[in-house]
Amino acid sequence: MATGMATGGRDFDVVLFGATGFTGRLTARYLARKYGGSLIRWAIAGRDAMKLERLLDELVSLDGSCREVGVIQADLDDQASLRAMAARTRVVATTAGPFLRYGEPVLKACIAERADYADITGEPEYVDLTLARYHEAAQEAGVRVVSCCGFDSVPHDMGAFFTVKQLPDDVPITLEAFVRARGVISGGTWTSAVEAMGRMRQAAKGPRPKRQSSDTRRVGGTKGRVRFERQIGRWVAPLPTIDPQVVKRSARALDCYGPDFRYGHYAAFKRASTIAGAAVGLGAIALLTQTAPTRALLYRFKKPGQGPTEEEIARGWFEVRFVARAGGKVLETKVSGGDPGYGDTSKMLGECALCLALDRDRTPDRAGVLTTAVALGEPLLERLEGAGLHFETL
Repeated sequence: MATGMATGGRDFDVVLFGATGFTGRLTARYLARKYGGSLIRWAIAGRDAMKLERLLDELVSLDGSCREVGVIQADLDDQASLRAMAARTRVVATTAGPFLRYGEPVLKACIAERADYADITGEPEYVDLTLARYHEAAQEAGVRVVSCCGFDSVPHDMGAFFTVKQLPDDVPITLEAFVRARGVISGGTWTSAVEAMGRMRQAAKGPRPKRQSSDTRRVGGTKGRVRFERQIGRWVAPLPTIDPQVVKRSARALDCYGPDFRYGHYAAFKRASTIAGAAVGLGAIALLTQTAPTRALLYRFKKPGQGPTEEEIARGWFEVRFVARAGGKVLETKVSGGDPGYGDTSKMLGECALCLALDRDRTPDRAGVLTTAVALGEPLLERLEGAGLHFETL
């Protein structure tokens, strides 16, 4: 692990933008508790100077060395301030969402100033936009743009990577992931979800990235259906999140996923009746997001900045079981951890950002809009396990 001053003329290894928001504050507290202000050079950033100073006082109370943590005032409506922020650091890690609304100005500043970028979005439309508009520019600048550095989609992307690395790379691989979790969502996550569902029609007409292709390798999905999966003893239903998109992007880029890779992504339940109830509830919410008046009602349910209590976070957990079939053999693995949305998302983002900043000599020599597995690989697995996530072969 690198220590002391950042290199390359930058003041900081990592700048955490949106640090005074709910997830930003948790990420800052994670960095303070684990690294203080002396093991790494980092800064908190946002638009409200008073909130930043209050957060700094809080970090100092956790570790006195956090007096060395920097404070940077930067505003999404002021591109010059964002570029000045990006110019001072190797990596900008941002929690300021919804990212379709707030992510692009930060990303543009990072590419302009040649700083790597990490975020915690789970918005497919935003990731498609970054791939379509910024992949080539990031490649030319030598910048790594890594989205989905939280529960969407680190456990699934890195869990798939962990699994296929144990399989032969010259046979077809079918991999299915089965997700169970307990947690309470924040206002920011709720707002992002409502906006994403409300934009489903627009998203279908939005920019589409060029898909990586190969003459010798194929990547696709399995035929998802509700069923009882004997391998894990649970009822399962297809889970329509961004995670399959991310896993398949990794598979297209990395040969270790084999010549023909198929991926399925499911939620797992004890009872089939739970699946029916969840489908009705999600369907009703999706319907309400389609008009402005009903969306406004949904926004009132949880407001940005609100989130679970420390006790609720402490009770949270997640488990992702992977079942891989390759060459006539079956391999089971598991990724597990604490609160998925916030407690462990803060760890995931912090370690992704530090991996980008400090492990460049050990990570793949790639640039552009990348997944965690493609950009960070084995060094990130080591960091995540050191942070308390568990990667197991069953």
